Amino acid sequence: MWLWIILGIVVVILVYVFATYNSLVGLRNRVEEAFSTMDVYLKKRWDLIPNIVETVKGYAKHEKETLSDIMSLRNSAYDKMSVNDKVDVNNKLSQGITKLMAIAEAYPDLKANENFKDLSGQLAKVEEDIANARKYYNGAVRIMNDKVAMFPSNIIASMFGFKKQKMFEANETERENVKVKF
Repeated sequence: MWLWIILGIVVVILVYVFATYNSLVGLRNRVEEAFSTMDVYLKKRWDLIPNIVETVKGYAKHEKETLSDIMSLRNSAYDKMSVNDKVDVNNKLSQGITKLMAIAEAYPDLKANENFKDLSGQLAKVEEDIANARKYYNGAVRIMNDKVAMFPSNIIASMFGFKKQKMFEANETERENVKVKF
């Protein structure tokens, strides 16, 4: 009789371990898929930046520091970066792009340039896509992080090496209030 009870308990525990492990694998795959989706848009922006910088260079020759900062970030080997490095570099690039667009506002001739208008329109679309992909990625990460941190699934997660994932967070300039002037 005791043997059957112990065997039943062991079977229940094993079923729970297998179910939790499979759930964690599914969540990890969802996080990877969400990052891959966002990564496509980040790479699009990555490839668009040199064209915008070159266009702005012709008009804003004395803004070399901002332009060189953006290009030095951009010249990193994107494909060789880890997920965390991509998140960090793209947060810095977002700040640089904000500065770049502010520079463009100061040059009416640049704003009227068809090439710049097209490139900034493409950038605006990519930024919108990145924002949507960030929401999806952060949602997947939140679910994964909850599962990794909550008891009793945290025990299974630590046994099999599942770790919390990094969220894609807004940088300081994105958190500031937008200043509207007339």
